Amino acid sequence: MLFGGVSIGCLALKELAGLSQNTFLITAAAIILWAVEFFGCILIMKNVQLGLKDKYEGVRMEHTFRLGRRAALLSGLLLATAQALVIMYMPEETMDTMMGALTGNLTSSQREAVSGVIGKLPLYTFIFQWLYCYLYGTILSSIMSRYIFVKKLFDDASGNMQDNDNTPDEQ
Repeated sequence: MLFGGVSIGCLALKELAGLSQNTFLITAAAIILWAVEFFGCILIMKNVQLGLKDKYEGVRMEHTFRLGRRAALLSGLLLATAQALVIMYMPEETMDTMMGALTGNLTSSQREAVSGVIGKLPLYTFIFQWLYCYLYGTILSSIMSRYIFVKKLFDDASGNMQDNDNTPDEQ
């Protein structure tokens, strides 16, 4: 739920920046909050998986991966629901303004096709956002679960580098 909370918080801040009607503020907030969300989720995933590894004895890579994948599924559900609700309750004039900007250069038949999709936009947003979050979280979980179990090849049991002669073998 922490992942979903961070993502929903970033979404809410982006929406608040959008209320200002200042293009620079909207763009800056979108870029900064995207970076916070992207890298924040990476750090949270790392800390959650390290916490699992440190808390329980016998935790293997599969366990940390499974935890991350489940977190991605739940957080994706939360964020997708929040984004679908934002679109569902978007003011009509805002939606009309966006549609006008998108369909300005389209023919009348293309405009009709786009307007047919608008009615299902919350559903499409929900499905694609949930899929994106789940795939991103699964890939991130896979990378992080391997990362936290990596052992340095040249370390001995005490954590010190082993003495290796860096001279080539004589033939």
